[in-house]
This record gives sequence, structure tokens and C-alpha cells, in this order.
Amino acid sequence: MPSFLRLAALLALAQSIVAAPASSDCTGTISSLDDVDDAVACTTVNINSFTVPAGETFNLELLEGTTVNMEGDVTFAVKNWDGPLFQVSGDSITFNGNGHTFDGNGPSYWDGQGGNGGVTKPAPMMKIKISGTYSNIVVLNSPERVYSVSNPGPLVMSSLTVNNSAGDAPNSKSDGQPAGHNTDGFDCSTTDLTIEDSMIHNQDDCLAINKGSNIVFQRNTCIGGHGISVGSISSDVTVSGIVIQDNTIQDNDQAVRIKTDASSTDSTVTNITYSGNIGTGLRQFGVLIDQSYPDTLGTPGNGVKLSAVNFVGSTNSFSVNSDAMRVAVNCGSGSCTGTWDWSALTVTGGSAGPITNFNGIENFTQ
Repeated sequence: MPSFLRLAALLALAQSIVAAPASSDCTGTISSLDDVDDAVACTTVNINSFTVPAGETFNLELLEGTTVNMEGDVTFAVKNWDGPLFQVSGDSITFNGNGHTFDGNGPSYWDGQGGNGGVTKPAPMMKIKISGTYSNIVVLNSPERVYSVSNPGPLVMSSLTVNNSAGDAPNSKSDGQPAGHNTDGFDCSTTDLTIEDSMIHNQDDCLAINKGSNIVFQRNTCIGGHGISVGSISSDVTVSGIVIQDNTIQDNDQAVRIKTDASSTDSTVTNITYSGNIGTGLRQFGVLIDQSYPDTLGTPGNGVKLSAVNFVGSTNSFSVNSDAMRVAVNCGSGSCTGTWDWSALTVTGGSAGPITNFNGIENFTQ
């Protein structure tokens, strides 16, 4: 072969080697934020123990099909800023916490006011934007709201712990009130989501569904907060196909509630099913359905159409404290429609609450 042809062939081979894409079939390890960019080029990512610098987001933008393994605890240094502290995005992700902890250093922020004043607190602490599975993770002491979930495809979140129990006690800044506030467990505006087999100890909603469909919340334990909520519902949103089943609600303001903003318009809430839930030590209500939010049992609005709210299947058994109401339903004029089957609801203790602007509840007396 003439020398110039051999040279051309060698150049072509060199160009093909340079142009070949790097393989993602590798393992990336994160021991600081400096490691993230290289690690997320791989489809296996291992997270070691480290501290995230103050005012920075631990942000994982993952390749499709990535498996993430936590191999140590992650702590977030303290700064008064908006957050989030952690964010993960990607499709078909397997995220294994292996029982490790994300520590938000909540006591350094808590002042009894949450998002209503005082110092600025990172919220949410954890922003979840993946499809796939997310499991076996502990969140300790979130500054304010814990999880914001907006999954791009079907997601199962399981065996999670939210431990904000330290926020139950007052501190020097909370004027005698619980220091933790607005520490919602899961805020969801999404579809095709299951949250299961988890424990949430906090000072606000265990679950709050603001919009979306095909959401299942099952076999979870909610301690100390405001119960399991649909809402609050603002304008121009739809909530449908929600299943709340086999949960345990301990020492919450109420077991379950639906709350819609009094000023909302053009929204729909339908097909909400409760089955097999048990609530004890309920401080204010067993069941609260209220269209006067942010007031409680105030003047209801009628811009949210509410239908097919059913307690069926296995018995929902709620026990309220002596000064609480068993059931209160506060509908706007003409906004609660159809018939609602409450045959699988039993509420004891306290006193009967009002039922306003609706007579479609069947198979239940309080």
C-alpha cells in the first residue's frame, strides 16, 4: 500500500476513535458536589457520606435507567435561602437509600413560623422529579416542607422515613409553640404516583395533593401533624382517582380532609376513595371537608366541584378527642354533587359536626 494511503487510513481510524461516544456503563462515586458532573455520566451512581455546602443544591440530573445507591449519610450545611437542598430528575430511575439519611439541620432554622415569617427556610427540602422507584431513605429535620413530587412517569416511593419529631417541642424562638412548622411530608402535583409503607412524623399535612390523578397513598403511618389532605385546591386544577388506604394516623388534627380555597374557580375534585384507615387521638376532626380554606368552617366558595368522595371497602375507624368534631362537611352552594357512599366509616368520641349545603351522604350517621 502506498505510504499516503496508509497515512489516510491511520487518520480515519484515529478520527473514529475520537468520535466514539463515551460509555455510560460505568460507576460514578459522589463524595462531594465536585464529583456530581462526572458521576451522572454513568448509569450506576454511589453516594458516600459528605456535607453539602451552605446555599447549594445537591442536584442529580440522571441518565435514563440509572441506579443510585446511598452508601452514607448526607448533611446540608445551614444558610437562610430558598432551596431546594436536594433535587433528582430522570426517567426509569432506581434510587436505593439503603437506610441512609438526608439531614436538613432543621433545628437551626425552626422558629415556630415555618413559611409564614421569621428566617427564610429552604423549601422544599427534597424535590423529586423521577419515574421508577425511590426507597429506603430517611429525611431528618427538614427546615420546612419535605418532599415536593412531580414525577414525569409512574413512580413508587416506599419504605421512607420523615423524622421531624424534634420539631414538636418549642424552642427559644417559637414563643411556646412547636418549633417545627409547615413541615409537610409530601406535596404532590402529579399523576401515577404511589407512596407506601412509610413513616411521617411532622407538624403539618402528612400528604397534600394539590392537583393530579392516579395517586395511591397506602400502609403509611402519620404522626403528629394535620392528617392526610386533598388540597388545598386552587383555581383551574383537577384532582381525580385518589386512593387513601390502610394508613394509620396518630395524634393529628384530623385523619383525612379535603380543603378547597374559598376563592377558587373552575376546579374539579372527584373519585376520592378511603378504605381501611385507622385514626386515633384526633385533635380537631375525624373527617373534615371544607370549601372555606384558609378559614375553617367559614363562608364556603362554590368554584370547586366536588363529587364521588367515598368511604368504602375495609372500615375506616377514627377516634377523636372529647373536644373534637367527628365529621364536618362545609360545601359551597351547589358545589358538592352526587351521592357519596360512607358505609365503611366509623367515627367515635367528640361531638357531631355540621354538614352544610349537602345531603348526598349515604349509609352514615354521626
